[in-house]
Amino acid sequence: MTSDECLSVDGPGVTGFDDLDFDALSARSGAKWARAVADGLAPAWVADMDFPVAPPIADALRDLVDRSDLGYPDWFHGTPLREEFANRMRMRYGWEPDPGAVREQTDLIQALQLVLHLSTTRGDAVAIQTPNYPPFLASLRRMGLQQVDFPLVDRGEGWALDFETFVPLVARRRPRVLVLVNPHNPTGRVYTREELERIAEIAERYDMLVVSDEIHAELTYEPHRHIPFASLGPEVAARTVTLTSASKAFNLAGLRCAVVHYGPAFLLRRRDAEPFDLYGTVSVPGVIATLAAWREGDAWQQDLLRVLDRNRRHVDEVLRERIPALRHHMPQGTYLTWVNTGPLGIDDPVSAVRDRGRILVDGGVRFGSAARNFVRINFATSRTILDRILCGVTDALGP
Repeated sequence: MTSDECLSVDGPGVTGFDDLDFDALSARSGAKWARAVADGLAPAWVADMDFPVAPPIADALRDLVDRSDLGYPDWFHGTPLREEFANRMRMRYGWEPDPGAVREQTDLIQALQLVLHLSTTRGDAVAIQTPNYPPFLASLRRMGLQQVDFPLVDRGEGWALDFETFVPLVARRRPRVLVLVNPHNPTGRVYTREELERIAEIAERYDMLVVSDEIHAELTYEPHRHIPFASLGPEVAARTVTLTSASKAFNLAGLRCAVVHYGPAFLLRRRDAEPFDLYGTVSVPGVIATLAAWREGDAWQQDLLRVLDRNRRHVDEVLRERIPALRHHMPQGTYLTWVNTGPLGIDDPVSAVRDRGRILVDGGVRFGSAARNFVRINFATSRTILDRILCGVTDALGP
């Protein structure tokens, strides 16, 4: 198959999103491009987007540097992100979290590890959806915690949480914590209110703390709606820690800035009793960029969502047309597609795509023991580069 055979997205490109130069991107030093280019590959693996920084964020960072305002920040009582987070949750989702219960961390991985450190001891059981983001699963292992799988299964029409398997496991193993990822990485599921309410009922019945990773919340496609887990009611909020960041929806991972909302008051007191900087602090550029994103980035984000929606449909179309045997469901959120290559009988599809298609994708057992035959494709790039990725993937996996 030639690259021209994969091209099927009609209409003009979107300025700022489709006019990306492969050679210019190849000069980037970030992990996504540097690791791929070093081996002569095109990247579709780690969850970074290729698009230019949103203009309000770029302007805010330039202004910060122009003012030489990079000294110690005056954040003795916390950063402005606390109020801004509460305001964004209220405006977008109708949830009114207490800004006084918000704390800053450098990223979601650190935030999860800190909450687990404060709420568990080695040997405790922790429930988590599988498949899942590899650093989360690795965190459980390295912290000596016992993993209890809350599996997502392919029901034919899409991915679904397997409550029938999960509830007996919880009753037997009594996990202290449930890690919830919504929208879900890697399947792209966005959970319904009914699903979340069922999870809340299980958490209450078995007295589990819920750590809700909602970092992809703003990357949700119509008609789906993100519902913050803590917004289900006061009792649910009181056992929920919410993790989020502007890093996925605005591509700011390198600025290392996230926020954590503590529903359980005892856990917040435990966190605040620790030495001030034991778990690091966020940077001035990270805070300034996040404020600009949340205050002035909505128009750019709407353009982004239109491009990502187009791309997810294009991925779905190409995969179904070129390799009908693949098991794949168009994601309801995120810019990641989770593809089951099992019907093709390929032992290591990630290596096959790398070696035969010259594309670096993610996947395999790092996402969970049942994920051996899966690949995850990042489609947050231009039309031209996405077609290069899809041609490489389908060339490698096709007959």
